[in-house]
Amino acid sequence: MPRFLLVLDVDSTLIENEVIEMIADAAGSHDAVKAITDRAMAGEIDFAESLRERVATLEGLDVGALDSVRRDVVVTRGVPELVEGVHAAGGLVGVVSGGFHEILDPLAERLGLDFWHANRLEAVAGRLTGFVDGPIVDAAAKAEALREWARDARVDLAHTVAIGDGANDLAMMEVAALSVAFDAKPRVRAAADVAIATRDLAQVLPLLGLRG
Repeated sequence: MPRFLLVLDVDSTLIENEVIEMIADAAGSHDAVKAITDRAMAGEIDFAESLRERVATLEGLDVGALDSVRRDVVVTRGVPELVEGVHAAGGLVGVVSGGFHEILDPLAERLGLDFWHANRLEAVAGRLTGFVDGPIVDAAAKAEALREWARDARVDLAHTVAIGDGANDLAMMEVAALSVAFDAKPRVRAAADVAIATRDLAQVLPLLGLRG
């Protein structure tokens, strides 16, 4: 039976990028997407609404453009060491994202993650429609993913850890026994059990008792 479960946010946590902005660059809608993001951060619209508005700006983009986005994703320093350390100690690693399976799937497989969940972009005839395919992964869905993975792996919630940087991560951080704010917004730092300012996820290992 796994000893514990570690769940991370993806954009600006597992990776250095904000994937929706990378796709928007390819679609020529970066400024529009950033304006919507700013409204969401100001609390004017919730995450689900902001995601729908941002994805709508991607309508018509050839899905082939996602290949370059996948190539340009930069994994945050320390991720391979963190995954290796958790696995060596008999733990599991999952990531849950407000981003997209189209970008996350190959990355998660390459990193050897145990679980991952994200939104999916709808496409017809090789072009994005501007809609999300299926339910949106919001704060509540992130928290439920942590609970579901723990339940499926028979890991007690007392042995779960959540790592994130934004308000959309607060619900899953509240569910986990240990919450880690990673280079996070002030509100998230204030709510977390531990805050890490340096962008190196290997620093999580000592918190788990896995490295001195």
